[in-house]
Formats: sequence, structure tokens, C-alpha cells
Amino acid sequence: MDGRELVRSIKLFGSVRGLRTVRSAWRHRRTDARELAPRGPERARVPGPVTGAEPLPGGGTVRFARAELHVCVMVGGAVFWGWDGAEPLPSYALADEPPEPDPRAGLEPDTDGGWRVVSERVTVAVSRNGGIEVRTPGGVVLRRELPPRWWEPVAGGTARWVQRTEVSADARFFGLGGRGSGPRLRDGTYRLWNTDPGSAFGPDDDPLYVTMPVQLVVADAGTHLAFHDNSWDGRVILHEGEEGAGSGHDRPGTSELRMDGGPLRCWVVTGTPARVLHSWTALSGAPVPPPSWALGPQHARWGFGSAREVRRVVAGYRERGLPLSALHLDIDHYDAHQVFTVDREHFPDLPGLAEKLRADGVRLVSIVDPAVKAEHGNGVYESGRAVGPAGAFVRDGRGHEVRGVVWPGECVYPDFTDPAVRDWWGGLYAERLAQGFAGVWHDMNEPVSFAPFGDTTLPRSARHQLEGRGGDHREAHNVYGLTMARAGYEGLRRLRPDERPFLFSRSGWAGMQRYGGTWSGDVSTGWPGLRASLSLVLGLGLCGVPYSGPDVGGFDGSPGPELYLRWFQLGAYLPLFRTHAAIDAGRREPWEFGPEVLEHARAALDERERLRPYFVTLAQLARLTGAPYVRPVWWGAPEDRALRNCEDEFLLGDALLVAPVLERGTDRRTVRLPRGRWYDTVTEKSYEGPGQVLLDAPRSRIPVLARAGSVIPVRGEDGRPELEVWAPAAGRSGGGLVVRDPGDGPGEAEAEVERYTSRLVNGEVRVARVTDGGTVEPEWAVRVRGR
Repeated sequence: MDGRELVRSIKLFGSVRGLRTVRSAWRHRRTDARELAPRGPERARVPGPVTGAEPLPGGGTVRFARAELHVCVMVGGAVFWGWDGAEPLPSYALADEPPEPDPRAGLEPDTDGGWRVVSERVTVAVSRNGGIEVRTPGGVVLRRELPPRWWEPVAGGTARWVQRTEVSADARFFGLGGRGSGPRLRDGTYRLWNTDPGSAFGPDDDPLYVTMPVQLVVADAGTHLAFHDNSWDGRVILHEGEEGAGSGHDRPGTSELRMDGGPLRCWVVTGTPARVLHSWTALSGAPVPPPSWALGPQHARWGFGSAREVRRVVAGYRERGLPLSALHLDIDHYDAHQVFTVDREHFPDLPGLAEKLRADGVRLVSIVDPAVKAEHGNGVYESGRAVGPAGAFVRDGRGHEVRGVVWPGECVYPDFTDPAVRDWWGGLYAERLAQGFAGVWHDMNEPVSFAPFGDTTLPRSARHQLEGRGGDHREAHNVYGLTMARAGYEGLRRLRPDERPFLFSRSGWAGMQRYGGTWSGDVSTGWPGLRASLSLVLGLGLCGVPYSGPDVGGFDGSPGPELYLRWFQLGAYLPLFRTHAAIDAGRREPWEFGPEVLEHARAALDERERLRPYFVTLAQLARLTGAPYVRPVWWGAPEDRALRNCEDEFLLGDALLVAPVLERGTDRRTVRLPRGRWYDTVTEKSYEGPGQVLLDAPRSRIPVLARAGSVIPVRGEDGRPELEVWAPAAGRSGGGLVVRDPGDGPGEAEAEVERYTSRLVNGEVRVARVTDGGTVEPEWAVRVRGR
């Protein structure tokens, strides 16, 4: 660190906090230097030639000269393999016990000295040198794993490893968590280490807050998802393939995964995109739907500062007839930034404020950070020290509390990988509920320790319980936000068993959808930040996290009216629709940008409210099927290469195609249509896909098209739900699924999925509900459009 960095640190955090930050960072470095031995000389290892095999249910164990591989095809078609004794459990990603082995699949000899497992949906072939191929039932290779390589310290310690993979030349990569440069991941290196970038980010910044070793690959031959169940630091190096021209050879696409340690184990699921996400969430957990109110518009700001300002903002929405479902309070409502406290001077009666807002249809949502001020007399700190024999907080190898600097000052960090700590932390949410909050958002949980240089996280040598197995921060870091979300979710469920918790988290890992959603974090204010917002939501949905959204307007800086409006219009069609900004970044209320923006924002808000029953349906279908609300346009036609390369539009469910404006000064834009007839939802003009059309995109709206034949639940002009039906083309039929609002209860009982069909009979559109006993007339009013 040079003098300029020190000055920057002191300016940023204040002189006292700046010096504490520097000391904390140096202390973390010294701790790692003392407790993490240098790797020293290493010995490389590859599996070597095959020496034998042992059949087991669903597959078997293949032995090589220097390694051992266990392969199993599960009921449902998911494939698992693990090297050197790695099994599916223990795992933070899996929701429950893994599926049973497929009794019809078994290990059998293959050609050239290899082995294979054949099942109804997939074939897994193991070469004599340790390569693995995943094939379709017809024998087409979807994924080829080359023999892995390990580097093991001669003096002992964890091995690092590399796994190289080949896919077809036409394949496209997606996933890896929240990436600003997506959703299609082009050639480059993507780090697997949840990271607070320290400032607002754009498309070129990587890594970000949610990284996952979950990779979705789409190719002509089929779609598959690969998940390497390993939470250590790593890097994925991607290279898209290239098809040879004429008689030239194809160059396959490649993915190289390099991990600093941990097990080499992998899950692969194959099929259509819908089947893949269904299988993946069957493994990693069903997405918990948010309460119905959390599907409405929400408003946040770091810096409301007082109850009076909160009331003023809510009154501004109401006076202008703008819908608002929730208002979020950031760290400025705490007493000196300390979690589970209230600044009584500026918020003298927070429960009373929450009660009055709820009566007006607005819920309060509270930020919750994991860092606890390390100060005697702080109730949270004192109660945490009394948890178990060693206390609740992360410690170093000598048993001392690991400390860092966050907003309250010098802080300690709960070890959420300890069940007792999760139980203790979850109980603390009783204070938030008593203050009247209806939900929480977790922030700073990568976790963050401010630093003027280098890694802004805990020492890698810091010790964690890891469910009793014991380990260090190298393994625990990426699951820290996930386990904090679990603690909060389970605590809220215990405290209010009759209400479905509302929780979303800045950081997380595979399986985080079991506890809630996420958001973009501090996306930069600018047109690149707007584009990154869409990339993040699409990419996270393909990793199994369907509920997410950006800070509408960007986190830093002051957006101009056009940028704010286009961001607002995009946000109205994303699952989490929330405006938010930094304390010094200006306001995000729609009326602050002039009368024209206000009226166009009003239209976007009204349309969001009109579509609320559709969002409720999508939330429940995500729980049942794993399908994200927001889907890439290739979702129903992954074989369409033009759609695979389309990144600036998306499907909202199966029925709507949304084409946001992502560039300054745009009043018309091209829209790529999947196969079928599509109606402009404003003009009701029809267009035939596949192909491109040029549509108007005036300031008042962005292009939204409805699939012909779709049956969509909406809120009618009288406020009651109705069915909006878009006329099917002649000779074709359509339909849709509807899940009625189950309310905000726990939702264990599955809400009924209603299926509707639409068809054209003698020029008249007829809609029917399909039941076990046949078809019946819909109970809801039906409004036909597009005729």
C-alpha cells in the first residue's frame, strides 16, 4: 500500500475508521501468512490407465492407476460423478438427500477398454484414461470431460485441480451466477469468488456478489447443465467453438475449471431448458415464492434519514396515484449502523410508522448486515459470545475472534456454517418483526471487511464449523451468504409460521433460491449498467434463482430522465421491481424527473399492477417447475441459433416477449421473434415469427408482444382478476396456466394449477378450463384481444 492508497482510505472512511481499516487489512494478511503454509513443491497427478471396475446401483466405481471415479445415473436422469471418494453429501447446494440410483442403469464394459452407464435419458462413457462423455440416447456427445489433473503439495495439504471440458462448436455458455457481461458468456475468465467490487460495477467487472459453478450449455444437439459442487475459489476459462467452413474441421468450445482445492465432483442434467431447470431445482431446492405484495413496486434509498422523510415519500406516491407495495430502510435507520437497533432520534416510533404504512398498503423492509460491532455492552455481541462453548463468531487458528472493519466500526462475523449460530441469529429477527418490518434484505454478506487494498474479505485461514466438519474460509467464503440466508429464513419461519418470509440477499451460492432471491447489488448508473441489469437477471434465472432485479436507476450517480425512464420500464417487467440509490446519488422517485417521465412511469407502474396475477402465477410455477419468470428468448427453441445469440430481449413466462430499450436516443428497435404469431400489446398488430421486426419504442413505452393463443391472468379495470386471451391464429390453438393468489401464508400446500385452452371456432375465440372431468367454462371474466 502506498501513501495515496492510505489517503484514499482515510478520506473514504474517516481518519479513525480509515486507520482501523488499514490495521485490519494488515492483520488479516499476517494471519494468513502465519496459518496458511506455503504450498511449496507440488506433485502433479492424472488418473492413469484403468485397472478395474465395480458395478453398483445406477453405475459403479472405475479404478485407475492413480485415482478412483464413482459414476451414478439417478432416477430422473441426473448424472453424478466424483473423484477419489467424493460423494454427493455433504453439500450446501443440495436441498435434501440426492435422488435414488436408477435401478435400470448399470456399469458395463465399453469399447477400447472403457466403461459406460446406459440409461433411458443419458449415456455416460468413461474412457480408459479417465475421460468422461455425456451422450444423448442417440449417441451424440453433449459434453466431453478430459482426464483431470491434480497438483498436490509434497509436504501435504489440499490439492488444487483442473478439469477441461469440450462441447460442440455451435454451443453457447450461460450461467455461472450473476455476471454483468452475460447472459451469453463469451471467451474469457470468470472467477468463482463472491466479491464486493467496492464501487458501482458495469458489464466488464468480474467477479460480483453471486458466483456459482453452475454452467448451462445450449447447442443444436441439446441443452445441459453442469454443476461442480465445490465452494472453493476458482476460475472458469471459456472459449466458444468455431464451425469449420467447407471441409474444414470444427473447433470445439472449451471450458476449463481451475479450483484451488476441495472435491472434484459434478452433477449433469440434460434435456430441454425447461426439463433441465426442473431437474436442477429438484436437486438444489424449489424456489420459495415471495409474498404476493413483494411482486409489486418497491422503493428504497440509502439515506431516508428520518421517519418524516419516509412519510413524505410514501405520501408522494399516494398523492400522485402511484402504486407502492414496499419501502426499504437502509443502514441509516440503525443506531450508529449497528444491526438490530433503531435510531430513536430520527425514528422515534418505528412500529407505529410501520403500522400506519401497512394500513395504506405499504410494507417496511429492513436491511440486515452480518457484521456485529465488537463492543462490550452491545447486546448482539454479548449474546453471540454466549452461543456454544466457543461463541458465535468466526475465529482464527489460535481461537481469537476474527475482526474486520465495516459500517459500525470494528466488527466480528457470525459463523453461519454452525447450526447453533444459525438458530441464534434467526432468533434475533424477532426484534425486526417487533419494529414492524415485513421482510429483510441481506447486504454486505460476501462477507465484507473494508480494506484499502487487496481482498475485502476475511482471512482465508479463518476457521469455520462447516456443520461440524471444520474447515477454513477458503471453503466457507462462497457459502457464507447462503448460510446467512438460511439462518434468516428459518428464523422468520419460526417466529411467524403463518406468514411466508420475504428475504433477498446480495450474496449467495447454488441453492440460495430455497430461502429467497437476490438483487444486482451496486450496479453503476449509466447505459452499460442498464444492460448489465438484464444480464444479471437472465443469468441468475438460468442458475435456478428466479426472483431477482436491479437497483432501478443505478446505485451511484444521478441518471438523466431518459436513462431513468428506460430503466424503470425494464424494471416493471422483472421479478423484483425496486428503485434504489446510494446516499449521495440523488433521488429515484418518478416525479423527480419531470412531468413527462412521471406520466410514462405511471403507465409502467399501472401495467405492472395489471399483470400482478400473472407474476403470482409465474412465482408459483417457478416453485413447482424451476422455470424462471424471466427467460431468454431461446427458452422454447434452443435449436434456433439466431435466438441463442439474442441478448437484449426476454420472455416473461411463456406468453410475453419484452424488448427493453438499452441505448440512448432510441425510439425504434429491432425485435427478434420466436416461431409463431405475436401481437404488439398496444397496437394489437400481429407479426409472424421466426424473424425480425422493427417496432416503435417511443418514450411512453417499450415494445411488449403477446404470443397468439396465450391465456394470461390479469387484473381487470374493476380490480378483479380476469383472463386476457390473445386470439390464436387460424388452425392453431393456444392456452396458458393460472395459479390463483394463495395469499401470504407459508404455502406448503401446493396451490392448484389451472390449465386453459384457446381455439378459433368459426371466427370466434373460445376459452375453456381443462379439468379431470373434461372442459368447463372459465369462472373469471374473459377478454379477447388481437382479433
